[in-house]
Amino acid sequence: MTIIVTGGAGFIGSNFIFYMLKKHNNYRIICLDKLTYAGNLSTLASVMDNSNFRFVKEDICNREAVYKLFEEEKPDVVINFAAESHVDRSIENPSIFLQTNIMGTAVLMDACRKYGITRYHQVSTDEVYGDLPLDRPDLFFTENTPIHTSSPYSSSKAGADLLVLAYYRTYGLPVTISRCSNNYGPYHFPEKLIPLMIINALSDKSLPVYGKGVNVRDWLYVEDHCKAIDMIVHKGKVGEVYNVGGHNEMRNIDIVKMICKILNKPESLITYVTDRKGHDMRYAIDPTKINDELGWFPETKFVDGIQKTVQWYLDNRSWWETIINGEYQNYYKKMYNR
Repeated sequence: MTIIVTGGAGFIGSNFIFYMLKKHNNYRIICLDKLTYAGNLSTLASVMDNSNFRFVKEDICNREAVYKLFEEEKPDVVINFAAESHVDRSIENPSIFLQTNIMGTAVLMDACRKYGITRYHQVSTDEVYGDLPLDRPDLFFTENTPIHTSSPYSSSKAGADLLVLAYYRTYGLPVTISRCSNNYGPYHFPEKLIPLMIINALSDKSLPVYGKGVNVRDWLYVEDHCKAIDMIVHKGKVGEVYNVGGHNEMRNIDIVKMICKILNKPESLITYVTDRKGHDMRYAIDPTKINDELGWFPETKFVDGIQKTVQWYLDNRSWWETIINGEYQNYYKKMYNR
């Protein structure tokens, strides 16, 4: 089987590539990535010489380049991780989110229609559902929860989801969608909450927390997410949406305090900053459908996953230090000049 993985130099996409090459050693994996600020080719250094792996630097919005790749590789499956994903950046510049997340998705599906595939899988987010009140812990997002977006980012992802389902209904394209809760783990870009707090704490810098830090997220260890996508692609029903949640609800402030404790840093480093515009209060996923239909369950408890994550950042300082100083963006040139 040949699989095109878009956005594979990013956080979840790279972890998925590692997982798939290890589990399915007879699969060919093609990574298509534009290498924006959040794409880091050095993340994939360990698999660059793997005979079953190929990296292609290109934009999913570039129709000509995408079609050329499909002609060359004749993929069986396409899994779309490629997306602009940081809410704060979407508030500052919405247009790039619409371009990549919606138009890029359309280009990929047009290529799938033209050249034929057995499955197109769209990696989405629980943020398309909006948020839940803090005083109703009994409420969860299900696949039937109405879409109710809060940011340009979540709106662009919701638009892409609707487009994917429209291609299924109109053209019969064999699609599936997964909507996951917040991921954490190795290779998480340092602008996101958990890696930012780990790295700042290691340098004894302030730990900026939005508002009062009471916002709740359902955290999912990235490897558990990779296993879920693998199951959906191989066993999921065409035309269906699957929620993937970790059953690990945590307040932001509690996560930051936990990181301080693990690293033996004082909580006095915590500073409270002006809250994000339209900040969702609580995300919580009901994964009953994927549990019952595919037999997937999250395996990593947050208390264990956060320990592993902190240790990974301690053991891989060179990875995130090159991001902080900007050197990681030169890695592509170094690789291909070689």
